[in-house]
Amino acid sequence: MKRDKVFIIAEAGVNHNGNIEIAKKLIDVAVGVGANAVKFQTFKAEKVISKFAQKAEYQYKTTDKNETQLEMVKRLELDVDAHKELIHYCKENGIIFLSTPFDLESIELLNELGAEIIKIPSGEITNLPYLRKVGSLKKDIIISAGMADLEEIGKALDILLESGTSKDNITVLHCNSEYPTPFEDVNLTAMLTIRDTFRVKIGYSDHTPGIEVPIAAVALGATVIEKHFTLNKDMDGPDHKASLGPDELKSMVTAIRNIEKSLGDGIKRPSPSELKNRPLVRKSIIASMDIKEGDMLTENNITVKRPGIGINPMEWDNVIGRKAIHDFKEDELIEI
Repeated sequence: MKRDKVFIIAEAGVNHNGNIEIAKKLIDVAVGVGANAVKFQTFKAEKVISKFAQKAEYQYKTTDKNETQLEMVKRLELDVDAHKELIHYCKENGIIFLSTPFDLESIELLNELGAEIIKIPSGEITNLPYLRKVGSLKKDIIISAGMADLEEIGKALDILLESGTSKDNITVLHCNSEYPTPFEDVNLTAMLTIRDTFRVKIGYSDHTPGIEVPIAAVALGATVIEKHFTLNKDMDGPDHKASLGPDELKSMVTAIRNIEKSLGDGIKRPSPSELKNRPLVRKSIIASMDIKEGDMLTENNITVKRPGIGINPMEWDNVIGRKAIHDFKEDELIEI
């Protein structure tokens, strides 16, 4: 996490549909587009969801209306062996494996499997035992703040800090937990409020339909970007329709990298690429007519034209009133 570039998380989530081969194809896509990490979800459905829990509105639209949330999520579990296989596959392909744990046992599993970063989802920001467990591991933490207000974010950060994690190791992601998020509900500048209030690193977890908002977040100072993606938006499952396709993910990553380059260091000075244009487009003081040696230089016989290789026009007042040191032809650069 201690890097100069924006840390881009390609969120595979549960878009593998419980199939390890689909999960590997998702990893391939994340590698191909240049993401820093690919993120899955780690959970035991029965430990996360009660049998009476309802599905979210968007899940009713994208899955079987007759199944419960528990039944839907149970089909999307990755077991221990699947985790090990995917971790190994990520290492082979040079990308960081991340996963969001949704229960205490899953936190411990990821810890045992060597996870260096723990991603806390928005739904766990008010889960005291969960936060204490994650904080006690003293790892890098990324925490999403969807559905939370500043007071809840502050309490969650206090718990993580009190449990042993350094603030330097925590990044808070502004987030809206509606899938997809209406643009008018993004409130992207709240990301800056989080930064200024808690003095933490910030990022953005995006659920809008396109790629504009995460790009804007980088321009505003996000250090981490997280975005759902899928192999095909028409696949069965709760999150595919609100995810980017492979080409869209590639466009987002490319745009973010270009924005990174364009932000620069904030020092206003001519860039190396534009210096060659300066003498071509700036101007110099030149003769507006033929001038004889000894003639007075006045506003009537000198003017300002390109190229900018002679006397800078900012020296105009110092040139006016001097005598010509030799003859000058019309349009010739003035010398003094």
